Formats: sequence, C-alpha cells, structure tokens
Amino acid sequence: MKYLLDTNVCIRYLQGRLPVILDAIRSRKPDEIVICSVVRAELYYGAMKGQFPAETVVKQRQFIDWFPTLSFDDSAALIFGKIRADLYRQGNPIGPYDLQIGAIALANNLTLVTHNTREFSRIEGLQLTDWEI
Repeated sequence: MKYLLDTNVCIRYLQGRLPVILDAIRSRKPDEIVICSVVRAELYYGAMKGQFPAETVVKQRQFIDWFPTLSFDDSAALIFGKIRADLYRQGNPIGPYDLQIGAIALANNLTLVTHNTREFSRIEGLQLTDWEI
C-alpha cells in the first residue's frame, strides 16, 4: 500500500509531539510514502508566515525530500473537476487545496493519511487513514 501524506500529518511529524505519527512514518519504507506539490505549497506557506521562515523551510525540506513528490497533473485535474461538481450539486463543498490533494490521491490510487477525515470523507472513493487514532 502507498500513502499520500496530508499537510497536517507532515506538521505533526515536524513538531515531533505525537509519537504515533513518528512511529507510523518511520516504520514504513520511504517508497511507501509520497508527498504532493499541494502539500509542499501549504507547508511553505506556513513557513513563510512564521518568525523564522528560512530555518523552517530547511527543516521541512529535510523531511519532505525523503519522499517522491507528485504534481497536480492532468489526470488529477479531471478528477478534481468531477469531485468539485459532485460536491457542489450536493451542497457539500470542501476547500480547493483539499480537493486537489484528494484528486491527486485518487489519480494515483493512494491512501490519504490525514487527521481531517471529516472533510476528506466527502470525496467518494477516496481511501483514508488517520495515523493519529
């Protein structure tokens, strides 16, 4: 099984406060985990808002560079469009970045690791797991 880490999982790992997250990531082979460009962007945004952006980016890169990065490509874009339209019709939208992350996971047949299962569970067919539980 391959996993796509959501932003909140990366943040928890970088904070080092949840041993369950540290153990879950460290117990897997690096080729079982991927990051996506949207998660990288969200992490970099968080770093740039902080007091020490350069140091935070270095710390983030030391972690996320362990894993391959998937981009939001044409396959994910098509899936994104379908999901967004379906959720719009249901009156149950989710944030655009979470939509992109979910679409990347679906396009690449990955299980999304997130603590935000409430929002992501609205995406039909998306495989989710929460390593914080």
